[in-house]
Amino acid sequence: MSTIPNMIQKCLWLEFLMGTFIAGTLSLDCNLLNVHLRRVTWQNLRLLSSMSNSFPVECLRENIAFELPQEFLQYTQHMKRDIKKAFYEMSLQTFNIFSQHTFKSGKERHVKQIQIGLDQQAEYLNQCLEEDKNENEDMKEMKENEMKPSEARVPQLSNLELRRYFNRIDNFLKEKKYSDCAWEIVRVEIRRCLYYFYKFTALFRRK
Repeated sequence: MSTIPNMIQKCLWLEFLMGTFIAGTLSLDCNLLNVHLRRVTWQNLRLLSSMSNSFPVECLRENIAFELPQEFLQYTQHMKRDIKKAFYEMSLQTFNIFSQHTFKSGKERHVKQIQIGLDQQAEYLNQCLEEDKNENEDMKEMKENEMKPSEARVPQLSNLELRRYFNRIDNFLKEKKYSDCAWEIVRVEIRRCLYYFYKFTALFRRK
């Protein structure tokens, strides 16, 4: 009876290890950043979804709105570099959120996989942001001088607002003393957040 579940578990583990290997390979080339971000974000969405079959009815009364910053709900190609910074911030903050609690054995395996993906993602993004900084430093002043007034008012993603968003999640967990319902609510909210970030990966493929 336990053979099939064990085989599935082994297959999932091999798939995860292969994904880890690919992540290490892709980290050498920032031109493939969108491939990495899209794959890891989709993997994390699936892991978060598989942690629970349905939202517990008894937790509905505790549900609150964490208010994901509006900038993340309306994105444009002009925000491309800001999205890299936002992805980096999100990776660090989400990693920290899931480091605050010991989960049940079944969920703990999923959380560890999510954390590994987020950690690799943060390192990859840091590398690419450093490359961007070095490449664009000399061009920055020239571009600013040539920029038209209308172009200077392009909306930007605010990492400060993103930090406040995750602080609200963190404070909610503390207030609820990391209860099962609190974690279930946070799981759903993080999944919602990652869904928008998954949509952002399309911007990296546009010319």
